[in-house]
Amino acid sequence: MVEPRRILRRANILAVDDKRANLVALDALLGTDHNLLFAKSGDEAISVLETSKGVDLILMDVQMPGLDGFETAARIKKMKQCQDIPIIFITAVYSDNPYVKRGYEVGGIDYFSKPFDPEILKMKVEIYASFRLKADLLREKERHIQESEELLKVGRRLSAVLERLPVGVLIADVEGRICQTTEEVSRILRSGEPTAHDSYGESLGWWNEGGQQLKSGDGPLVRALRRGEASHSELISIRCFDGTEKKILASAAPLHALDRRIVGAVVVIQDFTESRMIEADLEQRVTKLVALGVELEESAPR
Repeated sequence: MVEPRRILRRANILAVDDKRANLVALDALLGTDHNLLFAKSGDEAISVLETSKGVDLILMDVQMPGLDGFETAARIKKMKQCQDIPIIFITAVYSDNPYVKRGYEVGGIDYFSKPFDPEILKMKVEIYASFRLKADLLREKERHIQESEELLKVGRRLSAVLERLPVGVLIADVEGRICQTTEEVSRILRSGEPTAHDSYGESLGWWNEGGQQLKSGDGPLVRALRRGEASHSELISIRCFDGTEKKILASAAPLHALDRRIVGAVVVIQDFTESRMIEADLEQRVTKLVALGVELEESAPR
């Protein structure tokens, strides 16, 4: 199954300036490509950062009443969750070298003096904002790798416990992709000979032809992944490798990480036809034994 290509989200940019006209100008320049947040003072900027976790870049005016841009930047850099947010200073007044130097000293990554080329600012905003976006993407991929490793460990433990039972065990990740199965699953699904294009997801009806997880339906796996609900011995129809349908009993339960996030699910399947055949055979044997007991009783000497 091919994983859809991930794209970077729109960057969240905090613009800090006490003049509304300057904020409007920045919104006109950058608002098409980025999400802009606004603050009219240093105190308001700090308040925004305390409540908004997704800020990727800060555009900071220097000359403001109360906390100026340098003081605001210094305080922001002392906030644990904001230490790696790039800060670009923009000013129409403090353009001399001592002020530029101070901007870098308090944590600024760039310094623009008005008038400046708006296209240059736009390009640099794109570059600096991408640092955080790519870092977030790498952290997300690392988290997925760790979750996948944990799922495989859980799958191996479950497989060892359930290997001798006449049931199939599948381990799915949080996106519904099957990452581990037992041999019994292949036997249950193999009504005929499998083709080269067969996959468990398609056979179980959990994927469409484009390889995307089916959003409709409310089967055991979907409920386990979406709502964290466990299900037991539900009778469902599946499509086998050869295209035929089969009735199975399916049970599913969510798998949780240490922080209680759902990171996958375990699905246990059993061939319903075989189960009924076993029950019928058992019932037939019991009936014969009962009948034999009656015959023996009737033929016994009085």
